[in-house]
Amino acid sequence: MTPFRSRFVTFEGGEGAGKSTQIGLLAARLRDRGEDVVVTREPGGSPDAERLRGIILSGKAKSFGAFAEAALFSAARIDHLSKTIRPALERGAWVLCDRFLDSTRAYQGALGNLDPKVLRAMERVVVGSTVPGLTILLDLPAEIGLQRARQRGQSETLDRFEAEDMDYHRGLRQAFLDIAHAEPERVAVIDGENAPDVVSELVWHAVENRYAMAVASNG
Repeated sequence: MTPFRSRFVTFEGGEGAGKSTQIGLLAARLRDRGEDVVVTREPGGSPDAERLRGIILSGKAKSFGAFAEAALFSAARIDHLSKTIRPALERGAWVLCDRFLDSTRAYQGALGNLDPKVLRAMERVVVGSTVPGLTILLDLPAEIGLQRARQRGQSETLDRFEAEDMDYHRGLRQAFLDIAHAEPERVAVIDGENAPDVVSELVWHAVENRYAMAVASNG
């Protein structure tokens, strides 16, 4: 296993799935064991990528279609990988990322009807061998997730994706589950309807299963 695969953990799921909460809990647990942990996100995670985040989530690129959005995500991901993710992995740190390539596959691919061959070609160029060793998919019904997301941002303008209708979010959930079904060795599906502490234990169990030697050595 290459260093890039060994400690790169991504979190995926629909809006309001609790990714940020669970990333924070996992990061704290790993740090308690003396691990170097980098917490990051997409779109964003590096200065130039954060600037593109504002454009993407504002919805300004939506009218240009799924390919244009995917291209913007890819541009942000190139900077994110080179400035944040790869340097951290090279020094042996854990990298916990809120969204990564599976979100592009789900949002712009499955829901944007972007040709899978185009997405795979972009992944080969942009991501290369820096593929997550483990992806945690926090799964819950779209109605619950969207309600959580909208309650969380009551005083804020809904972003480009939260503002989509319920059918869109149901399709998004299915797109993520389809990815998990296609790659069960990488993607662990966890019931996001559980209480946060229960979800946290399930996340930790998935990490232990995937990285038994790495976790046990510091346990």
